[in-house]
Amino acid sequence: MRQLYAWKRNAIRFVCGRRTKWLIVGLWVVVFVIAAPFGAKLNSAQDNDAQSWLPGSAESTQVLDASQHFRPEQIPAVVVYARDGGLTVQDRQQIAEDARQIKALRDHGIRGAETQGPVFDRRTAPRAAQIYVPITMDAQGWQRIGPAVDSIRHQVGSGGGGGGLAVHITGPGGTSADFSKAFEGIDTTLLFSAMAVVIVMLLLTFRSPTLLFVPLLGVVVALFTAQALIYVLAKHAGLTVNGQSAGILTVLVFGAGTDYALLLVARYREELRRHEDRHEAMELALNRAGPAVLASGLTVVLSMLVLLAAEMNSTRGLGPVAAIGVTVALLAMLTLFPALLLVFGRWIFWPTVPHFGSADPTERGVWARMGRRISRRPRMVWGITAAVLVALSLGLFQLRASGIANADAFTDTPDSITGQKVSARYFPAGSGDPLVIVSGKAQATQVGRAVAADRGVVPTSIRVPPGTAPEHDGRVLFEATLRAPSDSDAAKATVERVRDAVHAVPGAHAQVGGGTAALLDMENAQTHDNYLVIPLVLAVVLLVLGVLLRALVAPLLLIGTVVLSLATALGLSALAFRYVFDYAGEDVAFPLFVFVFLVALGIDYNIFLSTRIREEAFRQGTRPGVVTGLATTGAVITSAGLVLAGTFAALGTLPMVGFAEIGFAVALGVLLDTFVVRSVLVTSLFLDVGKKVWWPHRLAHQDGAAAAVTEAERVSQSSE
Repeated sequence: MRQLYAWKRNAIRFVCGRRTKWLIVGLWVVVFVIAAPFGAKLNSAQDNDAQSWLPGSAESTQVLDASQHFRPEQIPAVVVYARDGGLTVQDRQQIAEDARQIKALRDHGIRGAETQGPVFDRRTAPRAAQIYVPITMDAQGWQRIGPAVDSIRHQVGSGGGGGGLAVHITGPGGTSADFSKAFEGIDTTLLFSAMAVVIVMLLLTFRSPTLLFVPLLGVVVALFTAQALIYVLAKHAGLTVNGQSAGILTVLVFGAGTDYALLLVARYREELRRHEDRHEAMELALNRAGPAVLASGLTVVLSMLVLLAAEMNSTRGLGPVAAIGVTVALLAMLTLFPALLLVFGRWIFWPTVPHFGSADPTERGVWARMGRRISRRPRMVWGITAAVLVALSLGLFQLRASGIANADAFTDTPDSITGQKVSARYFPAGSGDPLVIVSGKAQATQVGRAVAADRGVVPTSIRVPPGTAPEHDGRVLFEATLRAPSDSDAAKATVERVRDAVHAVPGAHAQVGGGTAALLDMENAQTHDNYLVIPLVLAVVLLVLGVLLRALVAPLLLIGTVVLSLATALGLSALAFRYVFDYAGEDVAFPLFVFVFLVALGIDYNIFLSTRIREEAFRQGTRPGVVTGLATTGAVITSAGLVLAGTFAALGTLPMVGFAEIGFAVALGVLLDTFVVRSVLVTSLFLDVGKKVWWPHRLAHQDGAAAAVTEAERVSQSSE
């Protein structure tokens, strides 16, 4: 312990040194110059292939791996033609010409020679036709789907679509291309959206056009540094990065980094009014606010690393990516940011410069008045507040976190979704996204019969697709078409029945995969992750709070308030999704992501408040310390909450329902935590419980002065 205190003191003095502050800034400049080019390449290192999202042990993943021995990994695009009054002779000629041109394509992985069709609907006078175009997936994976679909669109757009003939590109290839387009430029979109939010909120908070550039510079340096480190690890150490984790990284670094900056600035400004030497003021600010910032960052990092226990590859991959981002942001805000403030001096706060000896406005502010009012009847306040939050959380019964169909996954309606609806009117709804079955060759006929016998499968659709090897290692591969849309509940139920049927064939070792099976496996894995990760994150947060506060009662109270805040945020969000935004549902992983971000980040504000209350409790006792703690932290925590809520709300700029829902719920939860839970519920609970909140620490049994003496003696002995 003695060495730890000495290390902390020396580290703070190094950051705040009159000469060493320049060294800190210089080192970060070198880091940024080296990191920026690599950070800009992060998009090229993303892996958005199916394996980067699917759980590794899932049956659909195993089928996907096995199918590569029969044929290159493929994703089919489906060109759909339709005319309600029936296809004309000119339509048929155009469709045949389009098919001929597509079969001649060889670019972007399009396997023209294996193109199937045109296939017409089963009517005497057909009204629709389809052409199936396989697209080969390789190391470029996700990046080649968009160009491949664009190439197909160029061919069919040259003569189709005129005179009432509708032409759409759908199927897994078309939908994936639209998803790819939605992710296109995600980093740039979120970067500028988050930056705009941070600039506005910092202007409102600091009321200084000069000061806002210091934290902004710090988070930009942190973001590019984190992106560069993640890029290197993705390229050379096997770290998985996809569009989801890259997008969340930007929001997380901006939100968390700015929050840490706000907390340090508030304490630094407070100390500048008490100390003439700004270096001494910064040293005291880091010494007193630094542990809370460090504990906050550590909570987020550990919570993100808990995601490594998840089954979903996409969720598990987010863990280290987010942890790296927050770690770099924390390091930058504890070193670069203080050094920059010292370099610029007091004038950076213009026009409200905190001069030595000036009055502290927090003593007579709105938060001080609120604390005094709550202290009159704290039990009634927390009782009413908790009851209202519980009532609002009943909206959880409206939550439909059972998955989002492709047709409902976009905030707009891209061409692939329109084509999917058109195709379902004339063809089996699951055409274009078949089941993929792998079984032993000797049992293939029996397995095929078991598949065909299911009511959800088109019996005549079972076949070996073109370009497929006849066998590999004694196994064969074939496909079957579903009657229901491939992303529907009916299709998933069919997969479960077919799996039970083929698993029962002796010696076949049959497995069922394909797009629908992958969706089913993802949802099952996400449900498992919800039950596993959530308790682990709660345990991590409770442990960090216990070590930080050296108490048991206070951490339990804080955890309880955060869980209540989460339930309320989810309840209100579910109501908004149903009756305001008219979303069809939520992804299965939605509760987990909202929980992780709200608990890991929302607990920050309780850490900042409770550590300041504890500091004041040593000076004047717990109940007066609660009022003082709220008064001194109220404004800055509110500002931090607004910044974090704004940065997560930036996810709503993406044309995808899943991101918009996460952004809305986290932003709402942060605002609830900032304005209600932290300022009213936690404050009134601490006031009602009194000094027992620190049990079993000595502060629970002594008054503030006696505990302060004991604590001072302990620190002195540890640092000697």
